[in-house]
This record gives sequence, C-alpha cells and structure tokens, in this order.
Amino acid sequence: MTAGPPRTTISAWRPSVPGIAEVFHAHFTEHAYPSHTHDTWALMILNDGAVDFALDRHRHDATGSGTVVLLPPGVSHDGRTVTANGFRKRVLYLDASVLPEELTGRAVDGPVFGDELLRHRIHQLHTALGHAGDGFEAESRLAFIRERLHGHLDALRPPRTPGREANRLAGALRELLDARLVSGMSLAEAAALLHAHPTHLIRCFKQTYGLPPHAYLTGKRIERARGLLLDGRRPAEVAAAVGFHDQAHLHRHFTRHVGTTPARYAGRTLRPGR
Repeated sequence: MTAGPPRTTISAWRPSVPGIAEVFHAHFTEHAYPSHTHDTWALMILNDGAVDFALDRHRHDATGSGTVVLLPPGVSHDGRTVTANGFRKRVLYLDASVLPEELTGRAVDGPVFGDELLRHRIHQLHTALGHAGDGFEAESRLAFIRERLHGHLDALRPPRTPGREANRLAGALRELLDARLVSGMSLAEAAALLHAHPTHLIRCFKQTYGLPPHAYLTGKRIERARGLLLDGRRPAEVAAAVGFHDQAHLHRHFTRHVGTTPARYAGRTLRPGR
C-alpha cells in the first residue's frame, strides 16, 4: 500500500516578547491561501520546499532555506505550494513597534530577501522562542533582526560602531544584570535606563566582555546554581532561586554549560570524608 502525502501540521502561540504578536509553524502539502491581509507584518523563512505567492497582484516565489519573505500589513496576498511535498515554514507576526507601517511600500516592491545572515538570525530567534524563560535572549535577537530589516528597506543609517562609550555602557549594563540576576529585566527596560539603542547596547557589551548580555546573565545564574546545588538544595528549588523559568529551563542551560545535569552534578560531587 502506497503511503499518502505528508499530513498538514500546524503549531501557533503568542510569546511574551514585545513586538511579536504570534509565532506560527506549519507544514503544508496541498493547502492554498486565498487572498487576504494581516494587521501585522509577516516575516517568513522556509525549512524546505517552495512557495508561490502574489503580493499586491504581483507574483513572487521563495525556495528552500536561503531566503526571507516579509509581507507588509494591509496588503493582499495569497500563497500556494509548488511541489508535491509542499513546504515547511516558520512565521513571526510583528507589530508596528518592530516595523512602522510607513515602510509598507518598500516591502511591496521587494518582499523576498536573499540574506543568509538575516535568515540565520530569524532561525535563532525561533529557537529562543521555543523555550520558556529565554525572553531576554529573544528580545536581543529580535532587535538585530529589526535593524537588518530596516537596512533592507533603506530606512536607517548603518548601525553605530561601539566607540569610546562602549566600556561605560557595558559596565553599566553588567551592574544592572548583576543586580537583577533573579528577577531579570527586559532589553527595552535596560536600553531606556541607560539611554542607549538596544542593538548598540548589545554591541558595546559584547565588545567589552566578549559575549552578549543574555549569555552573560545565563552564565551568572549557572554559577550561582552550582553553589546552591553543592549546598544540597534541590534542582527545582535552585531554578527558582537563581532566576530560571522552571527546572527544565535550568536543566537545559546547566547541561550545556557544565556537561552534566544539575541532579548528577550535585549527586556525584565528592565531599570531604568520601
């Protein structure tokens, strides 16, 4: 008996990241979208396959994993599969805080970008959005995506290169992160407190300390977690005490940093007298 075509699969959710109205992942094999509009921007990447679509009555196509599609709000578009295997896509629906509606005309003129770096950053953002508790990282990645999209739409000057104030800004941000280790803070809040653009703030921090602020914050939390685990605290208790979303969030980052799980780290550590 011959197997039929792969089934359509869909997942959608609303993350707690400012500017992102919805995350939508789908595998379509036969579905064709009728003409419709969105109130938000639709930022799409393909995992595989190809899609053909019309935007404002002009047809376009996107193939494979090397392109990015940006569909503006309020402009009619459709979409359909090209091959029998269909296509797998990941979409971010972005509101006007990320891209203002006045950029709509430029997006209509060129909705498909062959930009591997932008595509990679969007992929990284989707990965962060798939894990509860990684909101600070997701916010940081969205800031760089926004900057790159603005660059494609010729709306912003080239990004600022960190200058003399880099060390000062980086040090001020590190103090904020250290003070808010458990409660955390949003990138927007940090940028407002330090009177700096979010992407410039991240660049200054990375230039000074060699890693982005979200990675610094995670590393500091792991460092504190190790001490609490050695004190005999349970992993679930430690996760809450150091600012992780839950035990699974601690488990994932702890294993990546230390090479073992929190429970094994605590259980196999040699203590005096053993």
